[in-house]
This record gives sequence, structure tokens and C-alpha cells, in this order.
Amino acid sequence: MNSTPFSTKERILGAAEELFARNGFAGASLRELTASAKVNLAAVNYHFGSKDNLINEVFRRRLDELSTHRLEALQAARDKAKSTLEDILAAFIHPALALSVDKPGGATFVRVLARAYAEHNERLRKFLSENYGHVLKEFAAAISAELPHLDKEELYWRIDIIAGALTYAMADFGVIKRRGSMSEKVHRERAAEHLIRFAAAGLRAD
Repeated sequence: MNSTPFSTKERILGAAEELFARNGFAGASLRELTASAKVNLAAVNYHFGSKDNLINEVFRRRLDELSTHRLEALQAARDKAKSTLEDILAAFIHPALALSVDKPGGATFVRVLARAYAEHNERLRKFLSENYGHVLKEFAAAISAELPHLDKEELYWRIDIIAGALTYAMADFGVIKRRGSMSEKVHRERAAEHLIRFAAAGLRAD
């Protein structure tokens, strides 16, 4: 009995994730969602209250864990006797790329994340900033310690560009595709290596 509310909620979240990835946030209707999740509207209202809250929870169930992994990796980099800029970038990049490979539905969520970048949804941006902005600030502080000559505005411009490149890599939009003989995990690791090297050079540039 206790598993029923949990499974219903997860089913709604999974269906919403698929629907938002395919149709965007504005284009996804609650009628489509209830049909896909095989629930009634009352169940959606009971668990989430509104479409906006449902969108928030789709992000929360992925980004809470991603943020934890990133901050743990960042702390491990800081605890090293001599950490490097590349170590800090690896802590930011590797957990994000792993999300699209290791988690069921991770690849779908990456498309939802790309939608968040593409659609000008100020309410969603406010939610993400308020709940996950502290993670970016931790990484900005760590990068700033390595590159103290960068002023705050320039630092955030560069981090913003890196975050965009990371989202692009997570969604696998690029022209370099995985070879049939290469596993998805190895392909993502290679993408991480290239992105870390590129990001480090961009951050160090005069």
C-alpha cells in the first residue's frame, strides 16, 4: 500500500520528463500528461498542485543528486595536496556527463535541461537560481582562487559559456558522434577530457 503514492508520483514525473523533452514546457498539456502517465488530473493536483510545481519537481529529482555529486567532487579536489584548475572543472563536468549515461531517463532529462536554456521561462530560471545557484557560486569561488586576476564579471561570463558547452555535450548535439565500437561511457569520458582541456584554456586566456 505504501508504495502506491510513490510509484504514482514517479510515473507522473517520468511521463512529464518525456513530454517536456518532446514538446517543451508551454507545449505540453496536462491532458497529454495524464494520458501518458495513466493517471487522472486529480492525481497530478494531489502530488504537485500545479503544472509549475510539476516542472520544478522534474528538475529537483535530478538536480538535487547532481548538485550533491558535484559538491562532493569539488570538496575532494580541494582536499588534494595540490589541486589544479582541471580538477575543479572535472568536478563540475564529470557528474553532469555521467547523469546522461548512468541514470534511467538521464538522457531525456538532458533534453529537458536544453529546453530550459532555450525557452525564456523566467519563473523556471528563478527556481533554478534560488535552489541551485549556490553550487555555481562554490565553483566560481574555487576557480577564482586559481585565477585571481579575473574580475567577477569576466569570471561569470566564462563559466556561463562553459555551462552552455557542457549542456551541448550532455545532449550529444555535436558533429562528433560515438563510433559503433565505442561504449557510451567511453565516449562521454572522451567528451569530458576535451571539454575540461578546452574550458581550462578559455579560463586561463588573457
